[in-house]
Amino acid sequence: MHNTLVEKARIEMSSLADLPAAASVLLEHAQKEPIILFEGPMGAGKTTLIKELCHLMGVKENVSSPTFALVNEYEAADRKLIYHFDFYRIRDEREALDIGVTEYFDSGNLCLIEWPSLIPNLLPDHYLLVTLQPAEHGEVRTMTINKV
Repeated sequence: MHNTLVEKARIEMSSLADLPAAASVLLEHAQKEPIILFEGPMGAGKTTLIKELCHLMGVKENVSSPTFALVNEYEAADRKLIYHFDFYRIRDEREALDIGVTEYFDSGNLCLIEWPSLIPNLLPDHYLLVTLQPAEHGEVRTMTINKV
């Protein structure tokens, strides 16, 4: 089965000052799709964007990449839960299954997933795919939002 990508938005950011506006656009799209995958090379800004999303949603606790824990849980201002995954260090999809990843995905809560390409067989059928392309030579960074 081949998933179809439908581009929803393309945002160019020339500095960190553009991050709140980009996160707001992404948050609008997340109202209809609670599973968001973040792709991009190391240093592209995945965690930084997730921090800004959580800030906009009123998360009070420190937002950091759950590289070793695999998942962090945050509470938004509306008391809804947000799950932040980072699969960079997993060796096998079974590690994700061991933490109950499919239950998180089925919860209806916002799931923010870094390095989703490492769990391809566990991803739900529908999600937003956010691709971050780092700036070259200090120029513009691009964020593309696709619906799958």
